[in-house]
Amino acid sequence: MNLTVLNIVLIVLGILVVIYILRGIKIVSQSETMIVERLGKYNRTLNAGINIVLPIIEQAKEVIVRQQNGRLYRANRIDMREQVYDFDKQSVITKDNVMTEINALLYFQIVDPMKSTYEIQNLPVAIEKLTQTTLRNVVGEMELDETLTSRDTINSKLRNVLDDATNKWGVKVNRVELQDITPPESIRRTMELQMQAERNRRAEILKAEGEKQAQILNSEGEKQAEINAAEADKQANILKAEGEARAKVLQAEAEAAAIRNIAEAVADRGADPVNYLLAVKYIETLKEVASGQENKTVYLPYEATNVLGSLGGIKDLFAK
Repeated sequence: MNLTVLNIVLIVLGILVVIYILRGIKIVSQSETMIVERLGKYNRTLNAGINIVLPIIEQAKEVIVRQQNGRLYRANRIDMREQVYDFDKQSVITKDNVMTEINALLYFQIVDPMKSTYEIQNLPVAIEKLTQTTLRNVVGEMELDETLTSRDTINSKLRNVLDDATNKWGVKVNRVELQDITPPESIRRTMELQMQAERNRRAEILKAEGEKQAQILNSEGEKQAEINAAEADKQANILKAEGEARAKVLQAEAEAAAIRNIAEAVADRGADPVNYLLAVKYIETLKEVASGQENKTVYLPYEATNVLGSLGGIKDLFAK
């Protein structure tokens, strides 16, 4: 009887020892960690792999974790990977008093599990509220138009402020992204009308610039055409003048040669060449005067008697 009770006690003790040992084995996955407390005081941080703890004396510290759907729950493991929080839309008032709804994404990573556990009571809620208040402060310093066109600036300011504020919690904020910026319906309609008016204005400007450029090109073409025409007339007049001058030179040279020949011929016959030439010119002039169709009375000047004398000389010249 005593042996049977002793065996039962030993079996029970063996089972308790096995349970104790099994409870003391903690397997931590990669990119996760656990905070171990001994008798309610921080003792150590467990790394990935197999770890041994002392049940009852040591236990894993539970922390509050936020799921993707926003639900909070308690867990004894801390995720060391980069996490993303998708916050619901919140109303923010800009500097020009426009109520705007903004939805933000926050990317952060726990770098010090001890601080994230003991420096803040509820890390997910603290990060969410801090992001919301910081977003209100940053957007509240900007006007609506600047808010819509300066997302990178807002993201940078939010990241810097949040990173500094969460540093004491053992959290590193990597980046903040604004998903949606939704102004009121009345503002959106006004902005659409403004954008349409701006597009129409740009179209009119482009049209006016095109017409202006076309007129400039047309005027330059007409100007160049007039210049070319004037240049052509100039060249034509120059060539014509050069031709007439050349013709006159040739004619003068021919007349000079003829006069020399006549003078030599007249001189050879013993007559005065000057009287001969004057008599010839006088006869040509009388011919032109008498060539009209109407009846004319021709009066010869007094000096014509001398010319007639020259004609007599010409007669004697040809008689010789």
